[in-house]
Amino acid sequence: MSITIPCRQLFIDGKWREPVKKKRIPVINPSTEQIIGDIPAATAEDVEVAVDAARRALARNKGRDWASASGAHRAKYLRAIAAKVHIINAGKIHFGLRSPDSSSTVRAPAIEGVAAGEEEEEEERDDQQILSVGTRRRRRGERERDLPIVWSSSSDRCRRRRSPIAVVSRSSFSNLGCSLISEGRSRLFCAEITLRKSELAKLEAMDCGKPLDETACDIDDVAGCFEYYADLAEGLDAKQKAPVSLPMETFNCHVLKEPIGVVGLITPWNYPLLMATWKVAPALAAGCAAILKPSDLASVTCLELAEVCNEVGLPPGVLNILTGSGTEAGAPLASHPHVDKIAFTGSTATGSKIMSAAAQIVKPVTLELGGKSPILVFEDVDLDKAAEWTIFGILWTNGQICSATSRLLVQESIATEFLDRLAKWCKNIKISDPMEEGCRLGPVVSAAQHEKVMKFISTAKSEGATILCGGARPQHLKKGYFVEPTIITDVTTSMQIWREEVFGPVLCVKTFSTEDEAIELANDTHYGLGAAVISKDLDRCERVTKALQAGIVWVNCSQPSFSQAPRGGNKRSGFGRELGEWGLENYLSVKQVTQYISDDPWGWYQSPSKH
Repeated sequence: MSITIPCRQLFIDGKWREPVKKKRIPVINPSTEQIIGDIPAATAEDVEVAVDAARRALARNKGRDWASASGAHRAKYLRAIAAKVHIINAGKIHFGLRSPDSSSTVRAPAIEGVAAGEEEEEEERDDQQILSVGTRRRRRGERERDLPIVWSSSSDRCRRRRSPIAVVSRSSFSNLGCSLISEGRSRLFCAEITLRKSELAKLEAMDCGKPLDETACDIDDVAGCFEYYADLAEGLDAKQKAPVSLPMETFNCHVLKEPIGVVGLITPWNYPLLMATWKVAPALAAGCAAILKPSDLASVTCLELAEVCNEVGLPPGVLNILTGSGTEAGAPLASHPHVDKIAFTGSTATGSKIMSAAAQIVKPVTLELGGKSPILVFEDVDLDKAAEWTIFGILWTNGQICSATSRLLVQESIATEFLDRLAKWCKNIKISDPMEEGCRLGPVVSAAQHEKVMKFISTAKSEGATILCGGARPQHLKKGYFVEPTIITDVTTSMQIWREEVFGPVLCVKTFSTEDEAIELANDTHYGLGAAVISKDLDRCERVTKALQAGIVWVNCSQPSFSQAPRGGNKRSGFGRELGEWGLENYLSVKQVTQYISDDPWGWYQSPSKH
């Protein structure tokens, strides 16, 4: 199916709006090097309009429309967005038919009014042609493996879901989409059966070069992240006025958690929609109004998120999306005096500039920055299992992920055999246009990034390292920003390839003899985002995990990421944590409320009436 890049404008105050300066930025397909569309280019003038819209959204109806509304109210919008994405992800929806890619009819998580236990009764109705999206529970006597399997994420690959279901008659639907109607309740409306999931995944593959299987995972995880933060938004209500125990009986104390205000969210190009969601979902759950500024190298699906928000009826100004360059849109957003917080994912250099700008007005920031993460492979491993995780840790997202385990430390006793096995795995990987079936490595995102990666490789050679495999453009691909999987050996700790982040499919290797030496080499970096240890000795894994200076440690794997688990780094990899409950706390301000409850006067000063 041919995919066209939608022609969108900036999304401000619930409307599509042409940039003040009417500029646009070309979208280049990194697989073909061809211009395939364009996106609007915001400037400081557009940032000003978006900030005003966000502040109005927080103040509207004295805050009752959003900031001061219950978490449950906001959760309905988040669930509506998730449901919309679930529908988008369902591909072609069949009425009364089995899904073409699963063993049973596929259904949606319950939205309103239909309990999971009503499933079989619902199917007995005269109108047997039902629209169903999502998954269903296991029936009595049905084995787990009979459940439909859906690809979920880089972390748990595919999983069987058991969520409650909703069965809805075809006559109830007239439009594909979600709208919030009548008393704020979320209901699902459908009117057009589309292949929108396929479109979103293809748009992202065309925009940033990731293999289509990966972008399909990401789109699934977008829905899951919105659902997760909808649950946490509801949980906020129960936590309000949480009592604080005091040593004096004459006082009562409780805590209120309030939205921090208008937040600027600046996101990278390697996970365009998913990493935007990691910030947008908790910010909205907390009751903030957000201004999202995605990377100008990959913004297409973020603009489609704006369309989804329109369709679910998100209040105007709650989410504004400005595409454009970091200089012309990101910098004015980061330094704006009426933006209360900045959350940024990107390079350490840019993160440092954002900190400097925020420091001028003491603005809080959350930063997830670069990395040069180690993976430690000990001699007791299964060589093929360890080789696959090592390759996955550096080639996932075409090597363009800040947590990539790009420094391999392998025990001397197995180094020769393991590296030989690793090279064979690399040579077996399909490198192709991301749209091709079975693609496992696509191009890097841009010509500039390709040049940077190739420069790292040539510098490593000039400094005396050995290119074990790769190191060039794949011979069968004459166009596109492709780089072969590259393994570099004979590396010293003073080399650029050991110390600096490449952001490409390039792995550098050192050997070690003892556990202590491995830990010392692993921690020999300015960064501290991720690390991995692979060994059958779980006691060793626990010791090494405690010794590694990183915000994330993977044991016998590399790169899994879950909405429920915190993500963030130490040292020059930034500070603060995204995802999980920690991600929500990023966007909340804690207010102490203390009340004097005694009938007696305080008595610190002598009363004038007693003179």
